[in-house]
Amino acid sequence: MKKSGAAIVIEALCRNGVDTVFGYPGGAVLPIYDELYQNAHRINHVLCAHEQNAAHAADGFARVSGKPGVVIATSGPGATNLVTGIANAYLDSVPLVAITGNVALPLLGKDSFQEVDITGITQEIVKHNFAVSDVKDLNGILDAAFLIASSGRPGPVLVDIPKSIQTDRCDENEYTVQELFFNPLPEVDLTETLRLLESAERPLIYSGGGVVSSGASEELLALAKRISAPVTFSMMGLSALPANEPLNLGMCGMHGTASSAKMFSECDLIIALGVRFSDRATGNAAKYKEGKKIIHVDIDHAEINKNTAADVELCGDVKAVLQQLLQKLPRIAHPEWEKACAQAAKLDFHPKSDRLTPFDLLRTAAAYCTPDTVIATDVGQHQMWTMQYFPFQTPRTLLTSGGLGTMGFGLGAAIGGCIANDRKPTVLFTGDGSFGMCLQELATAVSQNLPLVIVIFNNGVLGMVRQWQTMFYEKHYSHTTLNRKTDFAALARAFGAKGKKITRLVELERALYNPPADTPLVLDCQLDMDEFVLPMIPPGGSVKDLITEKG
Repeated sequence: MKKSGAAIVIEALCRNGVDTVFGYPGGAVLPIYDELYQNAHRINHVLCAHEQNAAHAADGFARVSGKPGVVIATSGPGATNLVTGIANAYLDSVPLVAITGNVALPLLGKDSFQEVDITGITQEIVKHNFAVSDVKDLNGILDAAFLIASSGRPGPVLVDIPKSIQTDRCDENEYTVQELFFNPLPEVDLTETLRLLESAERPLIYSGGGVVSSGASEELLALAKRISAPVTFSMMGLSALPANEPLNLGMCGMHGTASSAKMFSECDLIIALGVRFSDRATGNAAKYKEGKKIIHVDIDHAEINKNTAADVELCGDVKAVLQQLLQKLPRIAHPEWEKACAQAAKLDFHPKSDRLTPFDLLRTAAAYCTPDTVIATDVGQHQMWTMQYFPFQTPRTLLTSGGLGTMGFGLGAAIGGCIANDRKPTVLFTGDGSFGMCLQELATAVSQNLPLVIVIFNNGVLGMVRQWQTMFYEKHYSHTTLNRKTDFAALARAFGAKGKKITRLVELERALYNPPADTPLVLDCQLDMDEFVLPMIPPGGSVKDLITEKG
């Protein structure tokens, strides 16, 4: 029996295990949306308020579920609105399949209404993209898209489907197959790795998002205990170990913990797992490696030696490599190094305060969370404070924009993460600047009856930029004081959510004690505009230049 291209899309989604998609309809995807209407019992479509946020929601869904997220948008502005979300997924290695409509094949290249070359626009921010030109190819292309998105180093794939392809029909026996060729990962030789581990006196593990995406948390902890090595994390890797694990020293880098900075400065071997050595993590690249050896494990060979030279290169899936290593690695005790780690952890102590500070805000919120509560953030000071202070316990519970640093990421991601986590209570930490970029998505959270707790760090400024202006630009506060009169609590109520203004910790405790179970709660927390994220390694500096107090 002949099937339409739109019907082929639905069948391919179901075959690839998709039960939830995010999107926004338009003329160039009407055939697909008609099929979604007829298949509502098979696929749940979440209507978002803006395509960018739909992409972020699919991103958040993927990070929590471990499966590719799916977003659908129409041609022209619908497709271009996805670009930031696709780029965000690309830089954070998140599996995403973006399906866009386009004008009918005869109209392509004629500046038709709402026509853009979305495959050309997204070429540099996807693992692969497809422009479908024959309905017979559509089924194989969609299967290939899901395989590419989730294989090797995960990432986004875009499939652009002209409207005429969606209405064209063909028989299943006419389907073509997309032949894919993946370079096999090389066998890893652990000889030099074992030699370096056995000769090191002060080993340190630098763990990234690759550990989370490969499901290697158990292996990470086993390695750390086997060689008495403290573990520091990139922002993307933070949830891999429980915060209360003694060897967990938290995030490293520009705004990492003081303990991670100290132990890094003293270590003689770095075991880097699923990280890309970004500039925010390393600081001065020339000084980063002084006096240290580096073992780098990553599934993407392009990341090895890209930013920092490795002494040992191990290209492979982190989980698989660690399993092989643990089979051969003896117990190597470093009792003095373990004592130094315990002493360094004391540097991260934060006293309680009578006023509403970022630390006490996060400490209070954490007391009302369970180990599997999904935490989303936007980008800015609140993001760094969350990384420093929130006690993550379980992998895949952190949704944050690491590589692209996307203000406005948080609310869409929280929606997707909440749905992926069986609609359990989910927390978004955001700033007044970031929240202003995505707040229309409150409409989606309300219509979906999602139990989101949205905690706004409201300091009236673009806090991180203002901090840099204070420290490095002689307090020239150029356009970072917002001077907005927005009443976020009242705005929440206008959207149909609950909203409260918070000025004291006791008010926060009361609000979190019994939040609504079927609608978002917006807590507008008033903070001082001159709270800083410390410690901080200045741009171009090293751990020796660590700033721990306001100047």
